[in-house]
Amino acid sequence: MQRKRVIILGAAGRDFHNFNMLFREDDRYEVVAFTANQIPFISDRPYPKELSGRLYPKGIRIYDESELPGLIKRTKADVCIMSYSDLPYSAVMEKASLVNAAGADFWLLSPEHTMLKSSKPVIAVCAVRTGSGKSQTSRYIASLLRKNGIKAVAVRHPMPYGILKDQILQRYEKLKDLDKYKATIEEREEYEPHIKNGTVVYAGVDYEKILRSAEKEADVILWDGGNNDAPFIKPDLMITVADPLRAGAELSYYPGEIVARMADIVLINKVDSAEKADVSRVKEDISRINPGARILLAESAVSVDNPRIIKGAKVLLVEDGPTITHGEMTFGAATIAAEKFGAGEVVSAKKYARGLIRETFEKYPRLSKELPAMGYSPKQIRDLEATINSAECDVVVSGTPTNLRTLVNSNKPIVQVFYDLKPLTGELDKRVLSFAKSFKSRR
Repeated sequence: MQRKRVIILGAAGRDFHNFNMLFREDDRYEVVAFTANQIPFISDRPYPKELSGRLYPKGIRIYDESELPGLIKRTKADVCIMSYSDLPYSAVMEKASLVNAAGADFWLLSPEHTMLKSSKPVIAVCAVRTGSGKSQTSRYIASLLRKNGIKAVAVRHPMPYGILKDQILQRYEKLKDLDKYKATIEEREEYEPHIKNGTVVYAGVDYEKILRSAEKEADVILWDGGNNDAPFIKPDLMITVADPLRAGAELSYYPGEIVARMADIVLINKVDSAEKADVSRVKEDISRINPGARILLAESAVSVDNPRIIKGAKVLLVEDGPTITHGEMTFGAATIAAEKFGAGEVVSAKKYARGLIRETFEKYPRLSKELPAMGYSPKQIRDLEATINSAECDVVVSGTPTNLRTLVNSNKPIVQVFYDLKPLTGELDKRVLSFAKSFKSRR
């Protein structure tokens, strides 16, 4: 029987997991290519033979998604599989139309079909959009469990943006591990706060190997999601974070609505920054699509390490890159901190953008005042530094969760912003601890 020829559309994460789980050992299919989008510098490299298995002794090439129509024709692809996240429904259907017009089918896979099963209890933290606050929620849950004598090991949604054969399985316990694995700014934003809080983090490419290693040292596996994607590990308790600052997105982004429908608990975050009407809208949307979910509320409490120098100062705002780029947030934690602590003028970051950072502003033209902390390559980090140093301001207010001072040599002081989850009631704690302790008592 002729093998069905497949192209997997991705962004260096879900695409590789879908391949590993469903296609690597299935000789009914031939994956002829991956495509890459959303993240810079992740195309024009191979998915290596060390990961691709016996059916692909030479590995599989990764192309830029802009080549997709011609790639379908050249490879005679039968089907393209959508395998990345945080897309508006209009963009998903635009891709489907492009694929269908080029002669291939367009598939959306159920998360259930790609989930690994764990021997340990699993709590998954996902979100309806990038930047909703799932990282601070994951940190909160890990700390809560640790204080109660339960060891959570975080398994983080993948961000393998380097040489893939060197990123099969990564374990982060100490800050020096960030340098060991040559972590990008985007990876540091996720791993560094966990490490500082005493939580071990696993990540990489092959999640079967990653999970089995994490299970050896965990009482509870904590799936720490990425973008608005579904978990790679089947959860026993699933928490989805919703964002009232983008009310309505819970019903209009892929696969955010899926994880909202899957949730046991939906945590509406940032209620201290949002309008009451928007909080109510999110509540109504969730109640309609997932009436069985328990809806809880939380604040995202913002603090800084040096509020004194912000007051009245001319400031440059640096924000978490993914949140204000493909996450489409119009502002982030640095903006909130600048307002809270009385900053004077906010300079336009776009005016001072250099090199690859200037290209980011061209790609996302709605950005202006906030500077996305892009750092997917050494060159991008150097251009980020040059942008910061060229800005005519007194203070840099950094809303990226990583310590920017260790990555750039700034010619002006950097104030670090922190944002922590503050549930409005004790119900989240009670539900998480009841769940974890029930599993512990069985063992």
